[in-house]
Amino acid sequence: MADKKSPAREFLEAKKNGFDRISDKDRGEMYKFADAYRVYIDRSKTERETVDTSIELAKAHGFVEYKRGMKLAAGDKVYVNNRGKALMLATIGKRSPAEGVRIAGAHVDCPRLDLKTSPLYEDTEIAYFKTHYYGGIKKFYWLNMPLELHGVVAKKDGTVVKVAFGADPSEPVLVISDILIHLSGEQMKKPLAEAIPGENLNVILGTEPAQDDDGSDRVKLAVMNILHEKYGIVEADLHSAELSLVPAMNSRDVGFDRSLIGAYGHDDRVCGYDALRALLDLSGAPEQTSVVLLCDKEEVGSTGVSGMHSACFDTFMEDICDSFGVPLRVCYENSVCLSNDVAAAYDPTWSGPFERHNSAFLNYGMGITKYTGSRGKSGASDAAAELVARVRAILDDADVVWQMAPLGAVDAGGGGTIAGIMANRNIDTIDSGVPVLGMHSPWEIISKLDLYMTYKGIKAFFESTK
Repeated sequence: MADKKSPAREFLEAKKNGFDRISDKDRGEMYKFADAYRVYIDRSKTERETVDTSIELAKAHGFVEYKRGMKLAAGDKVYVNNRGKALMLATIGKRSPAEGVRIAGAHVDCPRLDLKTSPLYEDTEIAYFKTHYYGGIKKFYWLNMPLELHGVVAKKDGTVVKVAFGADPSEPVLVISDILIHLSGEQMKKPLAEAIPGENLNVILGTEPAQDDDGSDRVKLAVMNILHEKYGIVEADLHSAELSLVPAMNSRDVGFDRSLIGAYGHDDRVCGYDALRALLDLSGAPEQTSVVLLCDKEEVGSTGVSGMHSACFDTFMEDICDSFGVPLRVCYENSVCLSNDVAAAYDPTWSGPFERHNSAFLNYGMGITKYTGSRGKSGASDAAAELVARVRAILDDADVVWQMAPLGAVDAGGGGTIAGIMANRNIDTIDSGVPVLGMHSPWEIISKLDLYMTYKGIKAFFESTK
């Protein structure tokens, strides 16, 4: 007897693992793309390094630095570097900005440990840096983990010294110690959020005292001598430094089948890379001007001159619009933005805070998030139904594997992106991005298939006339 199938079954959505859907060509391109991404993220441990690496790639693809007053025409490729910590790029389209532009925005800052402004001290002949954590972290992740020191030191004479200590395998690493299990009875009784005080995240720098000095703080002095010899700085220069501790490990393939990538900083450099590559790989001038925004400070509220609340993006867009005699407000009201930020991948080991029917899954492709926020959609940027349908059509036409990707169960928590800030500019905006396991941990996990499909989806968005 033949199996019975109702004709109405075609009305149901058929969800399939992306590996059961992709072509052999896409599979090959996916692995090449993943290898290139790993090179990128290994060179991009901070937002400054990410901007430097991105500019290098952009220049290799014909982008030039925009200067105010520059006349622009279809096919021109320009970028603006915002203080070394954020980046805006555009490929000018055939249509006037009055018809709107296509924007893909991501953030390139990541949770980490920043040095305090007076960080160096000595206690019981051990030299330390004091830190202040940046963004949402589980503090216990960062104990007894090898760490690198990255960033810049600005000196009074105007020179800026780049620091990447521990990145070379021949260099030592730094570490924050935890209390031994044998004496941790009181610590173990505390909730996770309270067991590791932020003031205890002090990183060990050295223990050997200076031999040519009889004063106090001889270990601190010895460490400062090393920093002066290597970077030409003195202790007071640390007041005008931006130095961060990040995990001392590069990306690795994960799993026997190499289908996953583990790395520090997927959130959100993975979406930044996808957006950047989608722009760089456009062939010729797109119909509408295509813009990529790599912003800073999203993890702490998108504030400051390099964050999404800054007027820098508006200035960049106004300069483009002025070249064509178009009011910025007219451009914005006809524009569309993909707020590219990572989604939370369903984790069956920790399934409690997820809602299985409304979750993103590894290998199911680019995540589309209609709304973020928490509980009663508090703080959400809720994309209009018409925009969701428009994006669906673009992705399906380009044979992109995609999925809806809400963030967790209703009362489990929540989060936000730059989507609301873009929408407040009167730009139609929807969240999209790569699903991640272990988000905000020092070692996040993504799927190569989801990585590639998000790139393919952003590129389709730039190329589409819908």
